[in-house]
Amino acid sequence: MAEGLPISFLSDYGDEDEFAGVCRAVIRQIAPDAPLIDLTHGIGRQGVRHGGLALANALPYTPPGVHLAVVDPGVGTARRPVAVTTVEEGRFLVGPDNGLLAPAIERFGGAARAIDISRSPFRLEPVSATFHGRDLFAPVAAHIALGARLDEAGEKFDPAELTGLDMPVAEAGDGELRAHALYADRYGNVVLDATLDQAESTGLQPGGRIDLRAPDGRFEAVWTATFADVREGEVLLYEDSSRRLALAVNNGSAAGLLDLSSDSEVTLRPA
Repeated sequence: MAEGLPISFLSDYGDEDEFAGVCRAVIRQIAPDAPLIDLTHGIGRQGVRHGGLALANALPYTPPGVHLAVVDPGVGTARRPVAVTTVEEGRFLVGPDNGLLAPAIERFGGAARAIDISRSPFRLEPVSATFHGRDLFAPVAAHIALGARLDEAGEKFDPAELTGLDMPVAEAGDGELRAHALYADRYGNVVLDATLDQAESTGLQPGGRIDLRAPDGRFEAVWTATFADVREGEVLLYEDSSRRLALAVNNGSAAGLLDLSSDSEVTLRPA
């Protein structure tokens, strides 16, 4: 393991400040030859749910290794900073225990071990109360990539105590599907919490027209495969690349047109 395990990195730090770059610099100081993959730093500010789902969507396409994720509105509070290893593939996840890591942990069979890294010997001193990405998460990730055992990174605790991700729940019944917006991507496409089976159980069918009720009114949509299958400005329901149902507007923003934000409810019926 001369180079070290690959390290992937996801955050809401953006690219206007030095935060993501400083974390990468800390990693390079400790593990200069470990492959470093930036998944994204464009998660919406404090977007724990968006970050958690994006991480779970990305990791199956990422080589097994150390996965550093920082979307941390509770930095410096009683929330735990953690390092976790998964049951399947033995992947390591490092970040705040606020639900951010939960979907990825679940995707790989659950947590085999969980470590509280609050007092990790790998931390940088002094530890800033507002920049755990630099002082805790990045150095711990780098040391694990170099081969440090998880138990060396901090104090073990029961994986059952890990925080889950708060998610709304779609409901199908009486010929309609009541779903919720999980997050919007940079194009304004809105990912929903509903499944394909739920949609079809209400009579909605691929290729069919849909009566859509949203916070900004009533719209007609089409269930189709891709954006260009409808005219410009029309609303469509489609299955996105992560196999979730989503709403879009061809050459427009579903989030803007329908006035959708996180947890907004939409109702879909066969037209």
